[in-house]
Amino acid sequence: MDRLTSMAVFIKVADKGSFAAAAVSLNISAQMVGKHVVFLEDRLGARLLNRTTRRQSLTEIGTAFYQRCKIVLAEARTAESVALELSAAPRGLLRVNAPVTFGAYALTPMVNRYLLAYPAVKVDLTLTDRFVDVVDEGYEAVIRLGVLEDSSLAARELAPYRMIACASPGYLARSGSPRQTSDLARHECLGYSFWSRPPLSEWRFTRGGEEYRVRVQSRLQINDSSALLISALNDGGILLGPEVILRPYLASDQLLRVLPDYEAPSRPLHILFAAHRQLTPKVRSFIDFVVAEFGAS
Repeated sequence: MDRLTSMAVFIKVADKGSFAAAAVSLNISAQMVGKHVVFLEDRLGARLLNRTTRRQSLTEIGTAFYQRCKIVLAEARTAESVALELSAAPRGLLRVNAPVTFGAYALTPMVNRYLLAYPAVKVDLTLTDRFVDVVDEGYEAVIRLGVLEDSSLAARELAPYRMIACASPGYLARSGSPRQTSDLARHECLGYSFWSRPPLSEWRFTRGGEEYRVRVQSRLQINDSSALLISALNDGGILLGPEVILRPYLASDQLLRVLPDYEAPSRPLHILFAAHRQLTPKVRSFIDFVVAEFGAS
């Protein structure tokens, strides 16, 4: 006999107080109820029930076994529920938060492909550069830029957010191309308001394991990456911007990389989610999609 089935029958007998009542509740014969109980007693080598003609009561061993059986069956139901949930198709509303630039230029195109793959899912994507509380604000997944602080959240590492220095051909024809980092001091360098403070900003580069810091003049400070890009495309100056935005403009030579022998600092990038929650199919599928698209190589 199946042990879990016999345990369930035994629990029913204990709850109902007799084989007959348990048989009616389970829609099986009283004789079959008895066989399940005998199977367990033979297996354990101990009597579980004190039998009378009208009622059965638990022995001391039967009482202890009854309590453990309830725990075992509850765990079995939970395991089945988790397995069924994980095998279910992702569906429902998924609330996601991401930094503005990464979200607009990189994540949004990926979300389009995700929605095509999972037609029963809806995504509410919020883009903001402020720190958000994943749990309190009701987000199920958050893309976070920068070094992670100690947190109760679970995280999957993504490829670093790489920065590149570049300028338009028109600007470089007018002002020349910097050959070393110190040359940036005499150039118009476009400043991102969230990362710098006017009138001077510090840009950092590395080459051969050595770090170079240069104070650059940022006469134009903008708090939006798209506007900085437009300024650079219109010969406004040298832009230190995220590769995710610049890639197509570099490929088409609308922008040209400067200081190619130097690496601008990259920023860590992660996807975060609540660690204490059982991941639903929609959250798990989205995390897997993000990691496949942007995961660290």
